[in-house]
Amino acid sequence: MKLSARDLTGFIQRPDPKMAGVLLYGEDTMRVALKRQDLVKAICGPNAEEEMRLTRILGADLRRDPAQVLDAVKAVGFFPGPRVVLVDEANNTATDALAPALQDWREGDAQIVVTAGALQKTASLRKLFEGTRNACAAALFNDPPGRAEIEADLKHAGLRDVSRDAMGALEVLARSLTPGDLRQTIEKIGLYKHGDAAPLTPDEVALMAPASVEAEIDDVFDIVAEGRLTEMAPVMQRLEAQGVAPVTLLIMAMRHFRTLYALSSAPGGGGQAVRVFGPRRDRLMRQAERWRTERLEEALMQLMDTDLALRSAGQKAPAMALVERAFVRLAVLATRQG
Repeated sequence: MKLSARDLTGFIQRPDPKMAGVLLYGEDTMRVALKRQDLVKAICGPNAEEEMRLTRILGADLRRDPAQVLDAVKAVGFFPGPRVVLVDEANNTATDALAPALQDWREGDAQIVVTAGALQKTASLRKLFEGTRNACAAALFNDPPGRAEIEADLKHAGLRDVSRDAMGALEVLARSLTPGDLRQTIEKIGLYKHGDAAPLTPDEVALMAPASVEAEIDDVFDIVAEGRLTEMAPVMQRLEAQGVAPVTLLIMAMRHFRTLYALSSAPGGGGQAVRVFGPRRDRLMRQAERWRTERLEEALMQLMDTDLALRSAGQKAPAMALVERAFVRLAVLATRQG
């Protein structure tokens, strides 16, 4: 069975004790590690390791001793409570060891949590979990954390009273931070708000946000939207050096230009149609006025074409070069008159 990102968030909030195994896989090892941590804690609690209810196995070790997974699943723990067998950094070579463990699993056995890197559709490990009745697989993509993930992190940090504007500010913040950095920021906000019953505000979110985030968001998209072509290269080099993934940068660009499109096309200038948060509101409004609606449609088409090129199996050009070329074209488009 396949789990979407939203389904996985719901599963972590309410784990199914009848589910034999869960596979978490994706290119971003930090994202996978965070979800693995949340899932294991949700299944067997925060003290599972101290109570010997968590068994860790490296995927590479299964080649030497494939029976250890089934042995660990069937083992009787010293302490009462649910148990987890965690298989980290697995790949297709672990399939033969995991298959009998899933097949022989019975309710009350330890649940199996497996992590892996990127897996093709044809990967035997992925097919095993997607095709087994009481198992599931969840792909973790490099998209910014969604609203459900942010709400889960807020709940974990003890933040339950969050204003609508503050949630919008957090969604903006999520576009530029890694999931781990976003979680740390929300935890810091939770400590800041400890004992404060007032709803969380956008100003408090901005106060706790990493100092470099706003500059990272602003620089590249302001340069593109305002046609400042000569400033493009150094900013792109800095983003690449910081490890920003090209696909993440492209997703952020599409969201930025969709916001400009909504502002440009809404009656009365769009001020009430689109919620823009913080000090960027005036600048976004000016950018929206600079671009006609038809030109923004063209910009969005160019970004979607670049997205398709990035996802194409036959694409050989460096991904960041494709994104930078798209941004240069948009900056040129921004300088057109009439």
